[in-house]
Amino acid sequence: MIKEKIIFNCNACGAQFPKWMGQCTECNAWNSLTEETLFKTNKNLKFQNYAGAVSYVHEISRVELQEQTRLSTGISEFNRVLGGGVVAGSVILIGGDPGIGKSTLLLQVMASLSKFTKVLYVTGEESLQQVALRAKRLHLLDQTIQLLAEIQTEKIIKAAEDNKPAVLVIDSIQTICTEMISSAPGSVSQLRESTAQLVRFAKATNTVIFLVGHVTKEGAIAGPRVLEHMVDTVLYFEGETGSRFRVIRAVKNRFGAVNELGVFAMTEKGLREVNNPSAIFMTQSEAAVAGSIITAAWEGSRPLLVEVQSLVDTSHLGNPRRVSVGLETNRLAMLLAVLHRHAGIVTYDQDVFLNVVGGMRVLETSADLATLFAIVSSLKNKILPRNLLVFGEVGLGGEIRPVPNGQERIREAAKHGFKHAIIPKANAPTQIMADISIHAVSKLDEALSLSQFE
Repeated sequence: MIKEKIIFNCNACGAQFPKWMGQCTECNAWNSLTEETLFKTNKNLKFQNYAGAVSYVHEISRVELQEQTRLSTGISEFNRVLGGGVVAGSVILIGGDPGIGKSTLLLQVMASLSKFTKVLYVTGEESLQQVALRAKRLHLLDQTIQLLAEIQTEKIIKAAEDNKPAVLVIDSIQTICTEMISSAPGSVSQLRESTAQLVRFAKATNTVIFLVGHVTKEGAIAGPRVLEHMVDTVLYFEGETGSRFRVIRAVKNRFGAVNELGVFAMTEKGLREVNNPSAIFMTQSEAAVAGSIITAAWEGSRPLLVEVQSLVDTSHLGNPRRVSVGLETNRLAMLLAVLHRHAGIVTYDQDVFLNVVGGMRVLETSADLATLFAIVSSLKNKILPRNLLVFGEVGLGGEIRPVPNGQERIREAAKHGFKHAIIPKANAPTQIMADISIHAVSKLDEALSLSQFE
């Protein structure tokens, strides 16, 4: 008789408990425990050591170092996010909203890689006909991509051992299950064990494995957080609803820069890389409006010019609204307090709305000064020059602090025709730049006076 056992798994850290609790005692997350039924079976499944070798202790100085070989995906923006290409034996987890283009991108990547190496695309959500139809829409049917429709981990690994592909795609990891655990696919135990087997296989055979992951309504990859710790690279596919532009952001990368960004455009023939991302994050209209300013954000290893827009209007509520899209709301409240204290400009009776054009998310503090310029421009109804660049961090004392890679940000603006830049004094170039006029400031009131706000 098969016996069943009920356990409770934490979706945040993967810890297991014999009974339900409101708070996980391991990671202190609330309401994160989900029930799972395990069955004790008579199967005598053993752990498989793919390397098949005995482990020895080595001194770090005697470890033989080998240069990491990378495979180019054929898509330069995707190579940038990965750190220059895929490393042999690496496991890459890609998450994103449904329909955002994860399967489309990976099918294009596999088609490019299949020109010089063997690839295997494993689908657990779609049939082979559905994958072939997508390939037909993308004009990729003439590529030598091997397909497999399977959800059992052991059978997938057996097929990979027989075919020996250099690159393997699992679409998606939430549909894969292993015989070692008898719970349903997508459960915490199945995700953890299936991923562990695939990671061991990748390291032992130097196979590159792409894992597609579903995301929750909060935008995080579904399943235990330990899933992200097990893999080498974690990428998030982002995009606004109704927009054809897609952004891939690296939040973890053992072989490249973190927070590296790749920009794509969705077309009828699939995803097309955007070679000049700065152009899509700025308004293309010729008529200038108040409350709009251009700043230079640093994403991964390159600068991006983005437009920050603000709308300030008289509030008829007891608590004025503070709405921020693309920038942190708490930082907006702090900047408004600094603006009042050190520039004498009050907004306690005004609704303040802030937006970054193009669905871009600015995660660094270099947009502080540009945010305040946009707010004051809207409040005073004063149009700022379209060829003006502003960046810098604003401290609580009203000081303008320097930001990293200031020279590269200025060069990016000069390349796009900007003629003036208001920047922190510590970021001022040592040599005079012929194409752009630099105004270095150290205080907030000094910066605002350059735009002659009245």
